[in-house]
Amino acid sequence: MNKINIPLIGSLLILSVIVCPLLYIYVGPDLNSEQLSVLKTLVIIAGCSALFCFTVGELSGNNSQVDKIWSILPFVYCWIIAAHGGMHPRLVVMAILATLWGCRLTFNFARKGAYRLKFWEGNEDYRWQLVRSNPVFKHKWVWAVFDLLFISIYQNVLLLLITLPALVSMNSSAPFGWVDAIAAILMLGFIVYETVADEQQWKFQSKKWEMINGGKKLEELPVPYNKGFNTTGLWSMSRHPNYMAEQAIWVSLYIFSIGAGVGIINWSMIGALLLIVLFVASSSLSEGISGDKYPEYGRYCKEVNKFLPGKRYKY
Repeated sequence: MNKINIPLIGSLLILSVIVCPLLYIYVGPDLNSEQLSVLKTLVIIAGCSALFCFTVGELSGNNSQVDKIWSILPFVYCWIIAAHGGMHPRLVVMAILATLWGCRLTFNFARKGAYRLKFWEGNEDYRWQLVRSNPVFKHKWVWAVFDLLFISIYQNVLLLLITLPALVSMNSSAPFGWVDAIAAILMLGFIVYETVADEQQWKFQSKKWEMINGGKKLEELPVPYNKGFNTTGLWSMSRHPNYMAEQAIWVSLYIFSIGAGVGIINWSMIGALLLIVLFVASSSLSEGISGDKYPEYGRYCKEVNKFLPGKRYKY
């Protein structure tokens, strides 16, 4: 159920360490001294964040420290880049959209009880608890290595990588044009789509648990709550509409670099690509858990697309 795909995680780390430099060398564009200076600042912030997440996560036993800053660091990076880029309209629009994304996601995570005045506390993502129980991590030092390399360092690196389209666009003299407008419309549209998906999930789960906490068993709940998982609204056409939108948001941000004249294919795409790979792995873990908990989840997976909207689920 909660089997860890070690080869996939290893591949993610290799992609980050090897492929990124290769893309920079062979695809371009080269960063000038000003961009490299900004990148150095961003790397320092990411490094400090990784150290914080690892230290607090190990001391508190709560490994959702990265989750807490996931929705914050990207828009901070975008605003730093925009400030050093002279607040070019393209960079400002990118930063504003990233901020809208961040505020929405932070709110959604906060209402699940993730944040506390004692910052090291808060509800941990249930998947980390299940992952820790895997026999692979029976020795604490193995988990500590996993926490350091994948949870803390890799995910902080990824948060930086997804904002690189802003960095490569930083010194562009190209005016805000139709490509940028398309990128902005797409990104805003996917933010709205993700908001709707998360709101539908929140309402479904809140109602389900309200009835269960009221004394009813899952099988006694009315349709569709008796299934245990959401099959309504956007969730009736896609098993992970929020994940689909999340991936599309950062692909949309990449399109801004095309509008900046950097090129249709440039190395700043690596962040969006790695994010897609991560969400494929994350969704597989979530589906394994749901499949063990809910008898009808297997049929749901067979009838409904994983990410892209398609045929509706039939009750």
